[in-house]
Amino acid sequence: MRIGVVAAALALVIFAAVIVVEMQQPSPQADTVAAGKDLYMQRCASCHGENLEGEPNWRQRNNAGFMPAPPHDASGHTWHHSDQQLLRIVRDGLAGIAPGYQTTMPAFGAMLSDQEILSILDYFKSAWPEREREFQASRTRAELAAPAP
Repeated sequence: MRIGVVAAALALVIFAAVIVVEMQQPSPQADTVAAGKDLYMQRCASCHGENLEGEPNWRQRNNAGFMPAPPHDASGHTWHHSDQQLLRIVRDGLAGIAPGYQTTMPAFGAMLSDQEILSILDYFKSAWPEREREFQASRTRAELAAPAP
């Protein structure tokens, strides 16, 4: 009987150790967010800000007639768009959803893969409060459920 109790206790200790080790490993989501942050800092932060804050007066055209880079934190409107729209904007430029719109933002499709762009979006989402994340997720779900044109 003692051997059974010792074996059970040993199994419990091993199980607990495995759980602790697994909890210390970053989740794939955390890895994706970290990769997205790195790409954002390399490709986007010079215009959209190191803290996702955007350029000052982002709702008013600048002297050249362009809209400044908007914030990607909760104070902006990024969370109003579905993942599909945001992917198209970053990959194809704003003209991807608003044909003819003039902007200084380049299309990043030749520089970033769709997966890299999605990781940048995951970084944005990680900074949003729950309400904004849920609203944006509902927009994404609605667009995915809509019949194709």
